[in-house]
Amino acid sequence: MNTQPLLTPYHKNITLKNRIVMAPMTRSRADNKEKVATDDLQGLYYEQRASAGLIITEGSQVSKEAVGYINTPGIHSKAQVEGWKTVTKRVHDKGGTIFIQLWHVGRISHPDFHDGALPVSASAINPNAQSFTPNGFKETVTPKAMTLGDIKRTINDFKNAAANAVEAGFDGIELHSSNGYLFQQFFNGCSNTRTDAYGGSIENRARFFFEVLDAMKTVIPQEKIGVRFNPSLHGLFGITVDEDTIPTFEYIIKKLNAYNLAYVHLSEPFTDVSEVPFAVTDIAKHFRPLYNGTLMINTNFDQEKGNKVLANGDADLVAYGKPFVSNPDLVERFEKHLALAEWDKDTFYTPGKKGYTDYPFASE
Repeated sequence: MNTQPLLTPYHKNITLKNRIVMAPMTRSRADNKEKVATDDLQGLYYEQRASAGLIITEGSQVSKEAVGYINTPGIHSKAQVEGWKTVTKRVHDKGGTIFIQLWHVGRISHPDFHDGALPVSASAINPNAQSFTPNGFKETVTPKAMTLGDIKRTINDFKNAAANAVEAGFDGIELHSSNGYLFQQFFNGCSNTRTDAYGGSIENRARFFFEVLDAMKTVIPQEKIGVRFNPSLHGLFGITVDEDTIPTFEYIIKKLNAYNLAYVHLSEPFTDVSEVPFAVTDIAKHFRPLYNGTLMINTNFDQEKGNKVLANGDADLVAYGKPFVSNPDLVERFEKHLALAEWDKDTFYTPGKKGYTDYPFASE
């Protein structure tokens, strides 16, 4: 009898056949004018990986303004909704469960995506990063600080995207509040110097996130909403940890106990932050005592580490990224203790099926 914690079912607000989650990963395969997920590419890709307890799709922009990477599929137009319907059907026909990640990159975009208009953010501060544009990598620019009207419109964009996700047949949604994108730009002092109701105090900097969450739960049940955070992100995507960073995430995650969410999805640090003042090096262990609901953890987990974090009680679910790229049957490989295939990073973001739907199953 296989007693790996990763392979045990999970039931709380979300019911999963195992605790192995396919993490959201940008793959840039929506190489069409409408930025639609297609049956032959995204449909097959996610169907192949339907043995995961949960699939979380790549980030999908909630509006044209939200885009910041080439060939990423959206969830704001009728054509996009119809495209995603083919994906959810294929996953469901294989007995899978699939959430869509809702995305707005904010200042990690470029005027090339917006007919020359500036991207938007909490404040007019250049992240000094790079944007992957239709014309190659380009340096980011100083964004436009969002007006109250911009904020209200964006809240509505997320609400509409959540409703579209329901129409497209998704089992739930994940709000991408992580990795230096729009919500984290409001959370962090390095990117938010506002003096209105959305800046200054921790409560104010979290306000936009909670207003979006409250809007979305009017069109989709709370237990079908997950949220993602990267508390100790530092030195990437224009984000710097300061003395308010971890207290901000502590405030947010404690407040989320009053909601009835599917899960909170946390990332361990992307880089070594052991010498970074104010950063937390062990995210799961730090935040587990603060949150009463389902906690998902990711970043650089293998089979052994995944089983261990579950056995220790520091998380309920473990999300795997790159291992799922090259191992569509990752669950079966864990179950049978089979070797994992190596991924080809040169094809992570290239068009077509190569490095996407052509990785073989172990049985092949």
